Amino acid sequence: MTRIQWGLKGADRLSPFARWLAVLLVPFLMVASVLLYVFPTRTDQLFAWTIAPPLSALLLACAYIGGIWFFVRVARETRWHRVHRGFIAVVVFATLLGLATALHWDRFHQGTFIFVVWATLYAITPFLAAAVLVLHRGVDNGRPEERDYLLHGVVRVVLVAVGLAALAAGLALFLFPVEFGGLWAWELTPLTARVVGAVLTLPGMVNVWMLRDARWSSYRQVFQAQIVSLAFILLALLLGRDALTGPSAVPVVAGLCFSFLAYVTFYAYCERRLRAA
Repeated sequence: MTRIQWGLKGADRLSPFARWLAVLLVPFLMVASVLLYVFPTRTDQLFAWTIAPPLSALLLACAYIGGIWFFVRVARETRWHRVHRGFIAVVVFATLLGLATALHWDRFHQGTFIFVVWATLYAITPFLAAAVLVLHRGVDNGRPEERDYLLHGVVRVVLVAVGLAALAAGLALFLFPVEFGGLWAWELTPLTARVVGAVLTLPGMVNVWMLRDARWSSYRQVFQAQIVSLAFILLALLLGRDALTGPSAVPVVAGLCFSFLAYVTFYAYCERRLRAA
């Protein structure tokens, strides 16, 4: 079979399929973000399942807000390597939420329109996002852009370590929601523990690739999305502070605050180096 033109090895082109998938997903993410962030106490009426406490709804909304930023950039992008790492994270995140839906089917508001939309999206999105990865296999030539910045080895190791820690915590919550959910910063049900775990895998599945790819251009847009998401998470922690009664409340809040400051500082530094290139 002959490869279509945008899939030519080393061309580093983003296919129309990837851009149209981004355009398709953004409206759903926008609606979900509004429902969860503006009305976190009304998920029993407005969402696919009842989320309590509202802080869990706010956290999921923050992940979606970061997704909006990312997919809007994808819809306007032309080069594959700039969004590649984000699609890997999306595949893992969507797959975990699809599995969580199947494992906790009885907890959802079955028969409602919003549930049908939720179930349909998480049944097909993992495969569509994975298809994007397959379609673009070999497209990235691995070369830096004409104006690019190569991340320092020490910085990459630190960020990989942070990513692995987030990934480990996320997988622990997903695989053992009862045991590890009880250690979280706020009360979690087995379903919300798995959802929080899926959210935590997002930075992990981005950062681990820094071991093999030092180009700042490969992470710039994903880091923008993560910074936006973290900003909304910090506001969510303020709005839902009454729920922060779990044993890890202090380290989780401190870690998120530090992550936001560190990511903003790191992004600003890389942008300065990029402009100087």
